[in-house]
Amino acid sequence: MAFSLIDSRRPAYLYGVEIWRRFVRRTALGRINAMRFAGVTPDRLVVAPIDLRIADSHLAAEIYSGRFALSGRMVDTEGASPFQMDLPNDTFARSLHGFGWLRHMRAADHDLAFANARALVDDWITVEGRNLGGLSHEPGVIATRLIAWFSHSPIVLRGADHAFYRRFLKSIALQSRYLRHVSSAMPCNATRFKARIALAMASLCLPASPGAVRAAARCLDDEFSRQILPDGGHASRNPLVLIDLLTDLLPLRQTYVNLGQKPPRNMIAGMDRMFSGLRFFRHANGELALFNGASAVSADRLLGVLRYDETSGTAFREMLHSHYQRLAIGDVVLIADTGPPPKGPMSTAAHAGCLSFELSSGANRFIVNAGAPVFSHEMHGEFARLTAAHSTVTLNDTSSLRISQSPFLGSIVTGGVRHVQVESLDEDGHHLGFSATHDGYSGSLKLLHRRTLRLLSSGHEVEGRDQFLRPGGNPPRPEDGTTAVARFHIHPSITATQGEDGVIHLTAGDGENWAFVAHDLAPQIEEDVYFADLAGARTSKQISISFVVGKTPHIDWKLVRTALPRTGV
Repeated sequence: MAFSLIDSRRPAYLYGVEIWRRFVRRTALGRINAMRFAGVTPDRLVVAPIDLRIADSHLAAEIYSGRFALSGRMVDTEGASPFQMDLPNDTFARSLHGFGWLRHMRAADHDLAFANARALVDDWITVEGRNLGGLSHEPGVIATRLIAWFSHSPIVLRGADHAFYRRFLKSIALQSRYLRHVSSAMPCNATRFKARIALAMASLCLPASPGAVRAAARCLDDEFSRQILPDGGHASRNPLVLIDLLTDLLPLRQTYVNLGQKPPRNMIAGMDRMFSGLRFFRHANGELALFNGASAVSADRLLGVLRYDETSGTAFREMLHSHYQRLAIGDVVLIADTGPPPKGPMSTAAHAGCLSFELSSGANRFIVNAGAPVFSHEMHGEFARLTAAHSTVTLNDTSSLRISQSPFLGSIVTGGVRHVQVESLDEDGHHLGFSATHDGYSGSLKLLHRRTLRLLSSGHEVEGRDQFLRPGGNPPRPEDGTTAVARFHIHPSITATQGEDGVIHLTAGDGENWAFVAHDLAPQIEEDVYFADLAGARTSKQISISFVVGKTPHIDWKLVRTALPRTGV
């Protein structure tokens, strides 16, 4: 076995790439001003796509009272314009300027809410409409706002006079032209994909020539080719991105159908692959696995997307291009990350969780990763990306990835895991396990981490081994004092207790129990934090096993199901 010790993601190289990208973007944009994108004002809206996001009519009453609850924060405007206030943070501001909250006002289904929606849109046009700089005109925010305005235009325009109708259409046209101009200089990531969705939607919702419709479709086709992998995963390796994109793609696809327009060539097949990928990342209880930036998703939101899944069949056992493994027998599912991080802008949400895994059984998730915070929190977000926040092994209290903290580069991956070798462990034609080795510590500590996982055919037992090797496959030296900690993060709904024999019992509310056993080592129960909860970060527990690599070059452990759920629970 041989891994290269030269990391191609050197900071000097990355700085050079970023300088060139910014130069190209600046050249493409030139001198930006609103007059440059004024153009002709459309005379009408052709169609209003649906919105699949869950709406709450009670929030419409809060907004009418001047209280905006967005991104985990609450702001009371006390009668002032929300667009002229100092806002709590950039995440709140992006949610406010994105207008996704219009869906709550539509759900209220009364004229007062509709008039309030129209007044807030008019207020935004007055305050921000001609200012093409700042956060409110970031490409991702514009894309979100355009999709919301198109989708909820029926309520915004209900009862509107001609003057507002014209201002509304003029603003949409200006934002669309600006977004079309800047999209070509955007880095290739999910934000650019969303921008292409918004522009394709604009080509259908506004009067446009057949050539303009085809051009928008071609640009969207390019994003499918570049960002949706053959196995259905997104190039960022973040499962949550699939839900975010499908939430906007499904209404767009239906709009093409309703207007008798031919969808982009790659759209139907690409979305089918995305649904297959989404099935791969679903646990036994239907919840999403927490890898590389994924966080909690409400059951309603997930089902709201999956109800449109017209593909069939069981989940793949392996995602060859996204680099994940899935072991499933009966109602037991184990999902593991066996791949290197994406490169460049795609890695801004990548986590140092290579070889981490999650285990679910029936209605319960037992072993998890800490996951990303649902609402942006700088400190929690940084902690969530560490190897220690994942169910894998950490060496010398360092992560297997190096992540830039430079304002210039952003939080992209600059080093660490480059290669992961995976070997399938099949017996009698059944995929029962795998062995994977990563080189994330080969540069700093001259060690490789190999993890072997097996789900026995009974479905009642998971066997694991964590082993450390020197590059070339030799065992570590006895004098190697590298410390290692294997962590197994426990879902907050699970109770962990340790018997006198050292066995740790994980018990779910319905009585199902899994026992954790480590051979010749003493596992400990420690305090932990679970970031991926809809209500915010919460305390939980973790199992940890500490050892010195030179003295203990490998550890063996197992999880055994000792009790099934009680019937009727």
